[in-house]
Amino acid sequence: MPQMHTQYALDAIATKVFTGERLTFEDGMALYASPNVLGVCQLAAHVCEKLHGNNVYFIENMTLYFTNVCEAHCAFCAFRRDADEDGAYTLSPADVIAQATPHVHARTREFHITGGHNPHVPFAYYVDAVRQLKRAFPHITIKAYTGAEIVFFARQSGLSVRDVLITLREAGLDTLTGGGAEILSERYRQKMMVGKATSAQWLDAHRTAHSLGMKTHATMLYGSIETIEERMQHLIQLRTLQDETDGFMVFIPLAVQPMKKSAGIKRRTSAFEDLRMIAISRLMLDNFPHIKAYFINIGTQLTQLALACGASDVHGTLIRERISHAAGARSEDGLTRDELIHLIRGAGKVAIERDTFYRPIERYS
Repeated sequence: MPQMHTQYALDAIATKVFTGERLTFEDGMALYASPNVLGVCQLAAHVCEKLHGNNVYFIENMTLYFTNVCEAHCAFCAFRRDADEDGAYTLSPADVIAQATPHVHARTREFHITGGHNPHVPFAYYVDAVRQLKRAFPHITIKAYTGAEIVFFARQSGLSVRDVLITLREAGLDTLTGGGAEILSERYRQKMMVGKATSAQWLDAHRTAHSLGMKTHATMLYGSIETIEERMQHLIQLRTLQDETDGFMVFIPLAVQPMKKSAGIKRRTSAFEDLRMIAISRLMLDNFPHIKAYFINIGTQLTQLALACGASDVHGTLIRERISHAAGARSEDGLTRDELIHLIRGAGKVAIERDTFYRPIERYS
């Protein structure tokens, strides 16, 4: 009887998907409960194909980290350091420019910048970091700072979130990263010691950015102590904000990386859980253009499978990712353009090189 019931639920959801009816919270819970993971993935693939055909997107980008000093002590983070701790650093803009310069070329489209909430430097430090990067590399889009960092800057400077964003945008900021959302649940944030923005503050930072005409990104860090209900509420909150602003470009489900003993989390997500998360994200976030399969967290081979489960983006070249790898990610810390093209073609898809805002640059059929 339970198996018949879950199959009936999946059939009813499929009818909604094929007729374009929005899925409910209860539908999302039923998708999680369904033992037919491949069936869920097929539904997501149908939605993705309607949106993007056979196209899968990637970008030539580079990760940059100005500081790993952070006042927060989130239980899942192995990247952060106290200011006087071994391995702590706070680089000057000139230092970061010197690090980036050997890797920048004509096709580099984006700097992806995140870091710690460093209380030992003023807001002007973060503004100057953006300004100097933009002056040095005016052709490169600056995707910098999470919604949580924006809230931190507002508290640190005494400015409003809106004025923080205006100041950063005038310095050269083009878009916000999707990080800092973790799980949009205050129970989760308290249990995981997420000592930064609340759920409401994170959402408001992106709402404000959207009101200023900025397009941004959104994430979820899943696989630790959150409940399935909390994952679903996270998706519903993002979908509701997207209904209001239409400002998100992509959703990135991030599998937690628990290999370091200091992380306090002992298990790793399964391949089935990762694929189900990609697929359900595509089905529930009907107003998001793209769902990203992040090879850093799930590996390249599972990323290929995710392209048959609703994902339409595989992120970018990165050069050297540090945050997930500090926590124990077992994937490559970056890929070349040729490797990304090979990954996408290997899944039977057409690789589309894009810019930050998903404008196509070159097609590799």
